[in-house]
Amino acid sequence: MASTTTAESTNDIVIYGPDCTVYNDSPGKAHVLIIGAGIAGLTLALLLDKAGVPFDIFEKSADSRTVGSALYLGPDLFSIFHQLGIADEIIEQSKPCHSIDVYGEDRERQFKIDFNLLREMGGYEGRLIPRTVIYNILLSKVPPEKLHKPMRMLSMTQGENGVHIRFANGSDFEGDILVGADGAYSAVRQNLYEKLKKDKTLPALDAKDLPFSCVCLAGHSGPLDPEKFTELKDPQCHFYNTIGTDKPYSWAYFTTQNNVACWNVFLYLDKESTKVHNNFRTTDWGEGAVGSMCDEVREFPIPGGDGTLTLADLIDGTPKTQMTKVMLEEKVFDTWYHCRTVLIGDAVHKIHPAGGQGALLGFHDAIALANWINVLPSKRVKHTEYIFKEYKKERYPFAKAAYNHGRNMSNVSEKALKATITRYISKNMPHWLWVLFLKKTSAQRPQASFLPYVEDSGTVKAAYQHSYVKTAKMIKDQAAAREAAEAAANEAPPAASA
Repeated sequence: MASTTTAESTNDIVIYGPDCTVYNDSPGKAHVLIIGAGIAGLTLALLLDKAGVPFDIFEKSADSRTVGSALYLGPDLFSIFHQLGIADEIIEQSKPCHSIDVYGEDRERQFKIDFNLLREMGGYEGRLIPRTVIYNILLSKVPPEKLHKPMRMLSMTQGENGVHIRFANGSDFEGDILVGADGAYSAVRQNLYEKLKKDKTLPALDAKDLPFSCVCLAGHSGPLDPEKFTELKDPQCHFYNTIGTDKPYSWAYFTTQNNVACWNVFLYLDKESTKVHNNFRTTDWGEGAVGSMCDEVREFPIPGGDGTLTLADLIDGTPKTQMTKVMLEEKVFDTWYHCRTVLIGDAVHKIHPAGGQGALLGFHDAIALANWINVLPSKRVKHTEYIFKEYKKERYPFAKAAYNHGRNMSNVSEKALKATITRYISKNMPHWLWVLFLKKTSAQRPQASFLPYVEDSGTVKAAYQHSYVKTAKMIKDQAAAREAAEAAANEAPPAASA
């Protein structure tokens, strides 16, 4: 990387960055700087490590983030888990999950959303795992010398010869690619968009605040009494979702391994309430002002046990450090990359969790981006922007579809007429239509093109994966070119002596 730098003045600081007039033609693979050690960032880091791509990952928090609820891991993810060597560990620490039971406040089941067919369609059994558990599994596989924390990004500059990042502790790093995997309030996205806004190239919709209409209280309990929560004894996960009768709430809990339950409470807001709660936005799934909301919902009834359980039984069994209150923003941005900077996960698409696809998108983003970074032909901007364009072309349609799915699923629990219609459709959907939806869902089983292909027994053929097909061919072509060059060098006559 060229060491020449230029200075760009702002109101109160001077940012030093790479000289935009110097091309970076240094040999070797691009050095990737990842901001954000969440699920998407850690997955990308593991994939780059497997590909032999140099990287560093930076996390603003001093401690590992272990708050939040649970994740549903469908058939689409187990091929990549096997490629990364973490499938067995994930299976051991999760429970099979094949349905969602929807209840009323009378603890009577209204209907069931059954996705049991996914395991034969996709070749793998869907499982539920606490967010903190899978986070720690991923974190444990990242080389410790590659993870830097606490490192809060302040600013960045980028140009033809690289990208330069400045952190709050005064340190600086340079690399070839900057990945923003730092969540809904991404510092990378804010820095990038501010620059594009000054250049008048940022779309107007991308400049608007993240909209939201829902507050979520989430928790991950400690060990609970299986005599009280009898469902904990079942090797299958029980997923109970309750819809408030005359209140703007829905709430759910799900049983996991080790006598633990994860739970969520959703508060759906009208316009006035949205303005009030706007003052309490948080920047991540960190601890928030959970106390008052816990008090509001303690007596809400939940199914299971002896028929007298309430949310208080879950709240009292959950350490305060494992509860969080957040605003649930929903937006898919249009600008995913520029120059040497690219966004993944919640930094570029924030999805309502009712659809269960937020973290899933982060995994899939990381796979597609890693496939393209691995075959980057050079470190020039024209090539980084080419692979970013290909990455967005693959992932943007899925982000939009997940956004719409999350909106539709949230309607099952809301109070408006639209929600009533959605629940009616969910109860009465023709079987053939539901099977069609499950087939489409199960077909998305992405893999890394630079790791051994994982065969599966899914009855539904895996869908075309743009990044896999394109980059696998490039890997093959690059290997053939190297072999030809080596053969030519070996066959060349010795140089004449002087």
